[in-house]
Amino acid sequence: MYNQTLYKIHTEHLSSKLVKNNNRYKKFEYGYNKDLDCVVISKDGTIGEIYEIQGLKIALPLIPKEINGKELKKEDQVFIQTPKPATLKKIKSIYNFKSYNEDIKEKYYEYINKEFDFRSDGYWFMCNGEPCYLTGSHYIYLNWTKIDVGSPDFRHANRLFFYFWEACKADYRCYGMCYLKNRRSGFSFMASSEVVNVATVTRDARFGILSKTGGDAKKMFTDKVVPISTNYPFFFKPIQDGMERPKTELSYKVPSRRLTRKTIQATTSTTEESDQMGLDTTIDWKNTGDNSYDGEKLQILVHDESGKWEKPDNILNNWRVTKTCLRLGSKIVGKCMMGSTSNALDKGGSNFKKIYNDSDLTKKKRNRNGQTASGLYALFIPMEWNFEGFINKFGFPVFDTPETPAEGIDRELIYNGVIDHWENEADGLKDNADALNEYYRQFPRTEKHAFRDETKESIFNLSRIYEQIDFNEEMVASGYVTRGSFQWKNGVKNTKVQFYPNPEGKFRISWILPTDMQNNIEIKNGIKYPGNKAYGAFGCDSYDISGTTDGGGSNGSLHGLTSFSLSPDVPKSQFFLEYIARPQTAEMFFEDVLMAIIFYGMPILAENNKPRLLYHLKRRGYRGFSMNRPDKARNKLSVTEKELGGIPNTSEDIKQAHASAIESYIENNVGITDEEHGRMYFQRTLEDWSKFNINNRTKFDASISSGLAIMACQRHLYAPRAERQTRKIDFGFSKYNNSGLKSKIL
Repeated sequence: MYNQTLYKIHTEHLSSKLVKNNNRYKKFEYGYNKDLDCVVISKDGTIGEIYEIQGLKIALPLIPKEINGKELKKEDQVFIQTPKPATLKKIKSIYNFKSYNEDIKEKYYEYINKEFDFRSDGYWFMCNGEPCYLTGSHYIYLNWTKIDVGSPDFRHANRLFFYFWEACKADYRCYGMCYLKNRRSGFSFMASSEVVNVATVTRDARFGILSKTGGDAKKMFTDKVVPISTNYPFFFKPIQDGMERPKTELSYKVPSRRLTRKTIQATTSTTEESDQMGLDTTIDWKNTGDNSYDGEKLQILVHDESGKWEKPDNILNNWRVTKTCLRLGSKIVGKCMMGSTSNALDKGGSNFKKIYNDSDLTKKKRNRNGQTASGLYALFIPMEWNFEGFINKFGFPVFDTPETPAEGIDRELIYNGVIDHWENEADGLKDNADALNEYYRQFPRTEKHAFRDETKESIFNLSRIYEQIDFNEEMVASGYVTRGSFQWKNGVKNTKVQFYPNPEGKFRISWILPTDMQNNIEIKNGIKYPGNKAYGAFGCDSYDISGTTDGGGSNGSLHGLTSFSLSPDVPKSQFFLEYIARPQTAEMFFEDVLMAIIFYGMPILAENNKPRLLYHLKRRGYRGFSMNRPDKARNKLSVTEKELGGIPNTSEDIKQAHASAIESYIENNVGITDEEHGRMYFQRTLEDWSKFNINNRTKFDASISSGLAIMACQRHLYAPRAERQTRKIDFGFSKYNNSGLKSKIL
């Protein structure tokens, strides 16, 4: 049974006296409400349910008493377009309408006023027995927008999309949305609809369109924006200048006219002054480039296919430029609708991923101005919510295979669930890693799917790595991993170490030693040695410099791995600890490492070309925990290696051995092994393995330390073996040649 995690609904606030009182007097204002920490998208002064979508809380209006479709049977309660009076279709302009007699016009005033109310305030209807609210933008999209197949279908995925977009518009802290989508989800048409919707009610504004190429931006403008505007009813359509179907700019302005005595007299005598006041608003598109729209002031910027900008164009650079087009000083005056599937990382996907991650409210904290790092809010709607052919007549996805066929929104029967369909497609591509990753990027069920990279440069088995990543996510691997911190007991160093769960902790743990095995230290000749060395070991990629001039630098990384043992208390060949962080000082990192290896009582194999960590261990009396390099006999070690332990990890032989260790571990312990999944639960390490480049290892801290942990646990494989020398032994026996009649001595 599929459990949706896309949104949550909060209702506890409705019992508050303050909320009830404000609802009674309609005091809630459109925009961010600090008291409830939510964005109010209601325009009638009330709030009802609060939807939480990807970390953003959105307050809807209170459910009204009168709802469209309430009189219908539950099975008939679907979205139905508002009936349009047939005679209105014949009216092409406001001037044409004004030529009618007043008694005829009077019949249409109520209908037109209601359409303006729905456009502004939103629309309520009954959907399968439940009240359903549409924002004004969503209503215009469903009721008045022409797309390639005629009129759009109502889908709950799009309902959530428009809730989120309306909140982005309402929140004064937000520059807009960064939408990570699946293919054919309708974003281009929804964005085009919104541009026309807002442009036709806004004065003195400019609306812009960018895409992965100038040709794509032009196609969106000519094939989507212009037809939507052309097909608007006369009462929504402002005065337009120029061609009816322009190629470069849609201008809602008063057409210029040659001034003569005759035209001036005609204007003043037959036309009201207000009729000649255009909006002075334009919609246009630009060629793709880092500086597109530089210096412009925009009301809405549509960034279509933003995850597909290939070199030399860079979406990151362009967003830094266009972001300034949406503000005046500190005030945000425009919004961006950014949406795309993602290309492979080296084909524009990595830059889009950076913007998306910097926009994610569930992962990134706001700055002191209340904004995300990018200024945008990230939204991801999994493919199962919006996949063609699996939407029932009420607009809900058919997640699981139904017991009886469900009626689809296109009136065709749905026999299978979308999850089963997706898994069947993925299973058929498992033998072709690149095709599978492309399928994942086009129809992602998770963010990890959306940013899958090509496999051609990977030296490891990506299929197994991705199998494990998917398993960890789908099986709610967070329950298998605990975040926390190690601390000295009572704050006294060199005593016992304790582990404390902490959501902000730097350590991720998937297995804790039994209590009687914790802090197991043996002392020999005054030197402390690990008491649990038979059960596992650590690998560490350290650093020596606390900070760099630009505040960057690689992370320190530590991994713990169990070795193969017969103990029932110790899992076999399982990574149980992951630490990837860069504390403020190197000494803090060294102390974290020390506490971890003491708590588990296991040795550590660390790089000795960055020796400060090893000096720290020796100085504190724990030289016995630092393993010597396993590929050399003790009498062959250098003076420094005898003093500190560790392994250089810079020679070509060590690099190859290190990569081979990870490769072997992945083949035997990651992904589907013997019809069950491996127990490697650390997603950051799996992702690091998927990108590992043996010729440029600097960025791959997790791969370095995890590989050293594997080598430490398999140290017997690298132990040097003395060459076997054979020596002839003379036993004093003579040899004879027995051919012929007589033997002859040799």
